[in-house]
Amino acid sequence: MAQKTKTAIRTEEIELHGHLVSYRVAGEGPPILLIHGIAGRSEQWIDVMTLLAETNTVIAPDLLGHGRSAKPRGDYSLGAYAAGLRDLMVALDHRKATVVGHSLGGGIALQFAYQFPERSGRLVLVSSGGLGREVHPLLRAATLPGSELVLPLISNGTVRDAGTTLSQLVGKLGFRAGPDIAEFARGYGSLADGDARQAFLHTLRAVIDAGGQRVNASDRLYLAADMPTLIVWGRRDPIIPVAHAGTAHRGMPGSRLEVFDKSGHFPQLDDPVRFARTLRDFVESTDEAHIDADTMRARLV
Repeated sequence: MAQKTKTAIRTEEIELHGHLVSYRVAGEGPPILLIHGIAGRSEQWIDVMTLLAETNTVIAPDLLGHGRSAKPRGDYSLGAYAAGLRDLMVALDHRKATVVGHSLGGGIALQFAYQFPERSGRLVLVSSGGLGREVHPLLRAATLPGSELVLPLISNGTVRDAGTTLSQLVGKLGFRAGPDIAEFARGYGSLADGDARQAFLHTLRAVIDAGGQRVNASDRLYLAADMPTLIVWGRRDPIIPVAHAGTAHRGMPGSRLEVFDKSGHFPQLDDPVRFARTLRDFVESTDEAHIDADTMRARLV
């Protein structure tokens, strides 16, 4: 049997509203939009993209304020991110997509489905924000006044290079060896750049305060009643507890729930093969939603 050739992932750029947006794209077929979390980047999806691109067009942007995309002073709310992704889809000539969001990206995916249901074929929430108050104390602490003075110290080169010390520190905070610690270190390392740091703080303070998550979509989950939805979570997630997966599952009748027992906050990195297989099976076994303005109005009134 001939061995499959790996699909090439391209890194491309586009200018939207005067700001550079970098994104990775691969494959052909019905589009899947992959949205990373706070202090993340499109690179986190590479292994999954390689597998999904065998059957789909897969797009993974660096959100504004992250990765190679521009880091302007501006609006870093969930609504602004959702609108930016809508504009990216329009510019790339994709009418509708399966929208996959991890962590903060899950909150953005929920907002996207709420604001632009006509462009949301399916919804996939991965260790998603926006489903309850609880979140790791480290993120709550980063919203406090004065954190902008501390972040440059913990993100400088000396700290980033002290891998053992950093691993021991975040290990005590509940992070597991592997993707949790590695991505924590990379994320905080990216904040050495002043513009990225400001974007991080604006984004974080838009969704979290000292008491926990400020944004909760639980009261609007019913609006996605006809939206095929998959919920994926790591049972050992130290950032957002797996109990929030149950909140989403109960609030979205007909949704599917997949818990990775050995994973932390990054199930797509812990086990990309299982993640891609789960996502592909979900896409192949469901039909895209077709929700128009009249349907939304009937639910709201």
